Amino acid sequence: MQDAPSSEIYIGLMSGTSLDGVDIAIADFAHYPPRLLHCATWPYETGLRQRLREITINPTVSLDDLCQLDVELGQKYADIVNRTLDITGFEKTTIVAIGNHGQTIQHSPAGNMPYTLQIGDPNVIAARTGITCVGDFRRRDVALGGQGAPLAPAFHQFLFASDTIDRAIVNIGGISNITLLPASASPVVIGFDTGPGNTLLDYWSGKHQGAAYDDQGNWAATGSVISKLLNSMLSDEPYFQQLPPKSTGTEYFNSNWLSPYLTEAFDPADVQATLVELTVETIANGLRQLPVKATEFYICGGGVHNRYLLSRLQKLLPGCQVSSTRDLGLDPDYVEAVAFAWLARQTFNRQTGNLPGVTRASSETILGGIYFN
Repeated sequence: MQDAPSSEIYIGLMSGTSLDGVDIAIADFAHYPPRLLHCATWPYETGLRQRLREITINPTVSLDDLCQLDVELGQKYADIVNRTLDITGFEKTTIVAIGNHGQTIQHSPAGNMPYTLQIGDPNVIAARTGITCVGDFRRRDVALGGQGAPLAPAFHQFLFASDTIDRAIVNIGGISNITLLPASASPVVIGFDTGPGNTLLDYWSGKHQGAAYDDQGNWAATGSVISKLLNSMLSDEPYFQQLPPKSTGTEYFNSNWLSPYLTEAFDPADVQATLVELTVETIANGLRQLPVKATEFYICGGGVHNRYLLSRLQKLLPGCQVSSTRDLGLDPDYVEAVAFAWLARQTFNRQTGNLPGVTRASSETILGGIYFN
């Protein structure tokens, strides 16, 4: 067994379902709340983003392509860490470990042979950075009968829970998810994916506007919701009716999912407005399913920048405070990156990282594997 580290500085890497790039956070856990020492986003190059999207939605991709992309992403992540340390001046010897979520390619925790797959080889990261890497966080939870996701709720509990206020943390990335943080110990923390967040919005914006995303939702705001389209998507999709625990990903909610609904020649801006409404309706419906009515809602993830989306969500949640996790002390763009720095710390210190109340795993467990330098 290694000696306990004298430093409490960890790096978190998060490349989420939006496929826009890699968030990196350097956090010092010697303090509570932890100190965010540095954060940045490193965009994926267009070609890499396209290959990741293709491998996510195309089940016939070759094994050779998958394995090569696993190594390429490991190299990409390692390069981001090395360049970040050069920019910030942090010595590698001060970093205990890197927590790497990896890029989710497939997620199927409810089949006959449940599985989840994230790529970005942690062996490559450890070898190229000279820093211990913790990765492959989801599969131990799946092995214990859990969903393997979402994993951030344990960190939300660690950092954002209140003794007096029932709160909900709403992460709007490519996929949206909710964490209920009750003020009392009963009921327990609940978390689940509600459905698409930005993924369909970004796809439609790219297709019709040539933009990676709809800046602040300005384009969607020019359209009108197509009620029959929205109602069809809400009523036809079984996932929206499913009760927690549940998790999903962009391997399911993508252009292939959307296309069958667009048999008519709808105005593209109206479709964008309808997809915003789909996101906020499924989030609001998820919040209504919670056993406790939260009075404060804190948003994190890329959706926090979509003003039109947030205005629609606020309208569906009258009388509730909807704000950003910045009001709780953490930049909403880097909550998940810091979460995986914290999960790496949990694993390194042989502490559990999952919440069975969220994932329905049979027990709490230490997550992931440690790839020592």
